[in-house]
Amino acid sequence: MPALVRRVAQKTQKGHGRLEQRTLTAIPDEAGFIDWPGLQQVFKLERKVTYLTKGVVTAETVYSITSLSSERGTASRLLEWTQNYWGIENGLHYRRDVTLLEDAIRISNVDQAEAMAVLNNFIVGLTNKLGFSNLASAQRAFEATLTFALSSYG
Repeated sequence: MPALVRRVAQKTQKGHGRLEQRTLTAIPDEAGFIDWPGLQQVFKLERKVTYLTKGVVTAETVYSITSLSSERGTASRLLEWTQNYWGIENGLHYRRDVTLLEDAIRISNVDQAEAMAVLNNFIVGLTNKLGFSNLASAQRAFEATLTFALSSYG
């Protein structure tokens, strides 16, 4: 059996006290080995993170499929897109879960939970629109302003 065509892209970044190395290996399924509607490629993404201050190393491997051809979804593009996607995902969920304490709120009513999620998304979007890059600093600024405004009328 002939070797499968593989396309590899790598990226290393240093910042926030860690060194991140990512390697994406994409394999086009030109022969149709995998019976999945629309599938064009499979890929493996390996992430290795070294926390520089502690010397701790973590490694993770994920597998995925895509309907993008190898021409449209090159290994380099897939690597960039997966990093951008998780940056957005992690940024939004961190702000909602940690800063707005969404996970600590126990709402059993589906409609109320959905309304809370919409409100939290609105808060994140509004603070971004107002020029805040950090939700916690926006909360502190609004709290200080409100406290000042209320003390003026007391």
